[in-house]
Amino acid sequence: MDKSARIFVAGHRGMVGSALVRRLRTDGYSAILTRTHAELDLLDQAAVRRFFAAEAVDVVLLAAARVGGILANSTQPADFIYQNLAIETNVIHAAYQAGVTQLVFFGSSCIYPKACAQPIEEAYLLSSALESTNEPYAIAKIAGLKLCEAYNRQYGTKYIALMPTNLYGPNDNYDLHNSHVLPALIRKAHEAKLRGDATLTVWGTGTPRREFLHVDDLAAATAFVLEQGVPDGLLNVGVGEDLSIRELAQRVAQAVGFHGEIVFDTSKPDGTPRKLLDVSRLARLGWRARIGLMEGIEATYLDFVERFGASMLSEGTV
Repeated sequence: MDKSARIFVAGHRGMVGSALVRRLRTDGYSAILTRTHAELDLLDQAAVRRFFAAEAVDVVLLAAARVGGILANSTQPADFIYQNLAIETNVIHAAYQAGVTQLVFFGSSCIYPKACAQPIEEAYLLSSALESTNEPYAIAKIAGLKLCEAYNRQYGTKYIALMPTNLYGPNDNYDLHNSHVLPALIRKAHEAKLRGDATLTVWGTGTPRREFLHVDDLAAATAFVLEQGVPDGLLNVGVGEDLSIRELAQRVAQAVGFHGEIVFDTSKPDGTPRKLLDVSRLARLGWRARIGLMEGIEATYLDFVERFGASMLSEGTV
């Protein structure tokens, strides 16, 4: 891909978007377009069309989304399905109208059925029922990837859908009301350490298994598919290995320096029993993740401390 290509990173302030910007700058791309929410509301169809008409965009990286963990998905289902559908339809259609032929849409492993065989192949999409706790978000993301497929088939665009596993890394969300499991564990362990607590409470039984991908690896995979000219399709992005939530909590406690007991609140939901992606398709194209989990957790904790310091974060938001 031409280093002078005008690349619009939608959602550049989020964890994924900021990682994409870092990667593009490192790789020497000189025309990275970003807009804050105040500058461009992606829920506003007319505003999105005006942006694309004015900016001569060559490539779109659609990382903007309404995201959150089990609690947020369970209590705000309408927000999750409406906002994600609106962002996807507005950006993808306006990009097509403006002549943008390359676009990367970022989904989530929650698009796959709850009872999938493991590891999860791309072909398992829509083969059975979704996990109920995040069904609205998953349906919106499925719609986004199907939009990409439809525009490719009808209009000859080259829109790719990348489905990452659970992400973590710099600039993550640590709000306990809507964060995912790994950043929530980092914050809880940090606060427990500062208070000198004897125990750290984790939601669920600790038995579900999850796979975790550092966001910089996702950015590297994105650069790979663009530079290799992968034309279209759905691609899983992960590390190909998983671990239990209990094991994850132990690793986070080690990285943070919390030495108390880890206990599990079994009255809280577990979510999907296991989610491990089959990443062989992307591996056959020549890409694999490079950042090990413990290395990534330690670096992420350092970023957390740098951003929030040693202060207590007892209000739930950061």
